Amino acid sequence: MTQAYATSPLRLLTPKNHGRAAWIYTSSHGGGLVDGDDIGIRVSVGTGATAFLSTQSATKVYRSPRGTSAVLDADIRENGLLIVAPDAVVCFAGSRYRQTQHVTIAAGGGLVLLDQVTSGRRESGERWVFDDYVSRTTIHLEGRLVVHEALALRASDGPLAPRFGRFDVLAVAVLIGRGLADEIERLDARVRAESVQRRADRLLAASTVCETGCVLRVAGRTLEDVDYTLRDLLGFVPRLLGDSPWARKW
Repeated sequence: MTQAYATSPLRLLTPKNHGRAAWIYTSSHGGGLVDGDDIGIRVSVGTGATAFLSTQSATKVYRSPRGTSAVLDADIRENGLLIVAPDAVVCFAGSRYRQTQHVTIAAGGGLVLLDQVTSGRRESGERWVFDDYVSRTTIHLEGRLVVHEALALRASDGPLAPRFGRFDVLAVAVLIGRGLADEIERLDARVRAESVQRRADRLLAASTVCETGCVLRVAGRTLEDVDYTLRDLLGFVPRLLGDSPWARKW
């Protein structure tokens, strides 16, 4: 880590680790996003460097008639690697949340990016009752747009709960870069080899993007199950970092 700067209510925590990567955890003094909050994060990964970006806990979005928003703008230079693995977004009843992520990757660079959203405070009876959740991710590799992932969940389009049925968690994992080609190939083969079960508690799909990229999509009934699935599929991440960011988190 060469530079780190944040203004309230955002905090940046940079714990030491046993690996070669810089670890950055974002945190909020308020414990979540309240009406009108607008968070912007800019990340630059230098040539040959590795960084891990995550959150201290789940991103809670409180009731917000005017809305809340978060923007990630990341630049990965030659042979750099960025792993973005935040905890899930949890939208409370009556909340509005808009997320934008834009990543540019130079030649030889790599990216692993996770994104998760839950149905809300299910145990409190708030299941898919938020007003608005919009997420948009664009990734450019060597100047070419290779991923444009968008998800819009709006109560104004009709009740969300009936559309999701038994599922309470959605997750997406994007892997891009020539240095990850072997892992991407193994992941794609593993997902395609999984048998499809009727009324399964978890759905998993993979699709290739460009010559060296893959998008994984997971739908699950519990956050614990989806977290376990992602950590299992991305079991190579600790090796890339030289240490496991998940070993001591739970």
